[in-house]
Amino acid sequence: MSAEATNPSTPVPVVPTAATAAVAPASVRRKSRPRIDLRRLGRAALLGPTARDRLPDAIGHVVEAHRAHHPDADLEPLRRAYVLAESSHRGQMRKSGEPYITHPLAVTLILAELGAETTTLTASLLHDTVEDTEVTLDQVREQFGEEVRYLVDGVTKLEKVDYGAAAEPETFRKMLVATGSDVRVMSIKLADRLHNMRTLGVMRREKQERIAGVTRDVLIPLAERLGVQALKTELEDLVFAILHPEEYEHTRELIAENAARTADPLAVVAEEMRGVLREAGISAEVLIRPRHFVSVHRVARKRGQLRGADFGRLLVLVSEDADCYGVLGELHTCMTPVVSEFKDFIAVPKFNLYQSLHTAVARPDGQVVEVLIRTHQMHKVAEAGVVALGNPYASGTDATATDASADGPGAEDPADGERADPTRPGWLSRLLEWQQAAPDPDTFWSTLREDLAQDREITVFRPDGGTLGLPEGASCVDAAYGQYGEDAHACIGARVNGRLATLSTVLKDGDTVELLMGQDPASEPSREWLEHAHTPAARIAIQRWLTTHPGGGAPADEPAGYRADADFRERRGHESGPGGRPQGADVRTDRPGAAVRLAGCCTPVPPDEITGFPVRGGVVTVHRVECVAVAHMKSRGRTEIGVRWGESTACRVTLVAESFGRRGLLADLTEAIALAGGDIVSATVEPPSEQRVRHTYTLQLPDAAGLPSLMRAMRDVPGVYDVSRTQNQTPAPRLP
Repeated sequence: MSAEATNPSTPVPVVPTAATAAVAPASVRRKSRPRIDLRRLGRAALLGPTARDRLPDAIGHVVEAHRAHHPDADLEPLRRAYVLAESSHRGQMRKSGEPYITHPLAVTLILAELGAETTTLTASLLHDTVEDTEVTLDQVREQFGEEVRYLVDGVTKLEKVDYGAAAEPETFRKMLVATGSDVRVMSIKLADRLHNMRTLGVMRREKQERIAGVTRDVLIPLAERLGVQALKTELEDLVFAILHPEEYEHTRELIAENAARTADPLAVVAEEMRGVLREAGISAEVLIRPRHFVSVHRVARKRGQLRGADFGRLLVLVSEDADCYGVLGELHTCMTPVVSEFKDFIAVPKFNLYQSLHTAVARPDGQVVEVLIRTHQMHKVAEAGVVALGNPYASGTDATATDASADGPGAEDPADGERADPTRPGWLSRLLEWQQAAPDPDTFWSTLREDLAQDREITVFRPDGGTLGLPEGASCVDAAYGQYGEDAHACIGARVNGRLATLSTVLKDGDTVELLMGQDPASEPSREWLEHAHTPAARIAIQRWLTTHPGGGAPADEPAGYRADADFRERRGHESGPGGRPQGADVRTDRPGAAVRLAGCCTPVPPDEITGFPVRGGVVTVHRVECVAVAHMKSRGRTEIGVRWGESTACRVTLVAESFGRRGLLADLTEAIALAGGDIVSATVEPPSEQRVRHTYTLQLPDAAGLPSLMRAMRDVPGVYDVSRTQNQTPAPRLP
């Protein structure tokens, strides 16, 4: 059997909700249900009435919790599910000696307290029957329908997997596959793990530590990403007690000492806030939220000596979104705000659906009190995450689900044999995609842990209006593989918010990203991309390509296509003159007989507005009027000479093309120049920098009117992101 238990005589870590409740004064402590005796529930499971026309006593607590969230729920499925589970598990005992039925009852109660709908609770009561008893999935479908059968099957698949250390990678690959089509499977699994962690004391120390380690590395981050904070925080504390017993004990002592103090600054500030909000006419509930053990431990490490306000936060609950900002305005007006602590997760929700305003106010004694402001619905989702969203498959007004991600599957009709979950977050969709591409379980395991370690997700926009969800710190490399999969091998650059950016550029929430894709089917990723790839999709795709192409991948200092360009530079370099200065251009001057030379710094062509300056030897150099050298010579007192274009429209011009390196680029560029009627007089290619290559061409054109179309043709070459006329941007040289 998968569920574990403990001997009641064995001490177990204090459950955080019970331990930290002592922090709040009795006057503001919320009423809670009496502690549930699982042994008593076990006896009730055997002796309590199970008549068809009434609910068994054993599920009374489940029903009470369920009705608190769903007063009109049909309880008949719960009654029938309990009867089937109890009769199936009858005679089975937990290691602590309790009837086994106490485990599914406890798991179901956890979910009922979180607000899970009836279908989830029904499946939770039955979640061990198919694995541990003679009940079959066909029976479950026949008695409870396809929805319950699907959930029970998903949880059963998770329970059948060996949780041994060597099996962990494959375990969680299967877990994600089973979870992917319905997040309620993972909700049941998390509640199952929480109850087992609560009752882990009977295990050997080594097994406790192994289970706690897996819980810490994977299940807690999954709970965070599903937004189920109530489960996540208690799991964190239970893991903390097992893996760090000395620090846990020290933290427990700190909490106990603070609870024994007579003066509580949180209670004082809470009362002040109630008064402020009453005067403002805002109906609000102000509660003290004690920090759980791990949170207190983190604050202690961050701030050192703890003071009373560090042991909790204030929670302000209102009815409407607008009231949240009204409360914020009143608090910032009437109290001393700590502006640096303000965060608006209502306007920009977290990736796990979390919404709230965060702020802080300072007391006269210097203590800082953190404040959370949210609506009652936001609070429900903050505590229960996807569990609070109801049945994602219910139709019409019965459904309470909300689409959790713009890039999720949405609510479209699923294909045959598939299920679409409107509550499935975008990060889970991506995990399901890249787990199929992971070459081996170890790669999957390492990338899974890396991905789950990301605690914040950003949204970036595509030019077509679509969105990409990426972890915080993601780069353009991650965006490329997130949008194009393995086709991103051909990515040659990006524009971020309309400006050219390297693929290593780190993206920010709200950025617009345009990915520039090459056309070469033989494109390959650069090995340096791995340094900038943060998502599993990107890292796995790049690593897989490098594994199947030993020695491949353009090195960091030589992007694909650079070698061909370098060879071209060696062949054509002898044709380059000093700046590619053409002689004998058709320019008329106000100084008869003077030789004319077009300046190489700006290479003017008709119909550019031009001006001239005399230099040694009676030569007149002609510049575009916007050339920086013109301003320099004017500042030196040089005399301008009037110049104008003659009748001939032939010209020479120097163009600078900036591109991303790829094979065949130079050939494509020279072909585009030739087709546009240009003749290359000289060309240079600078060494690449961050995969970008700068080409300088001096071209002879039969007609200056063809210059715009030539530049467009060069820009259209895949990999070229900019073409411009040469323009001296450095201080002008010393004049003769």
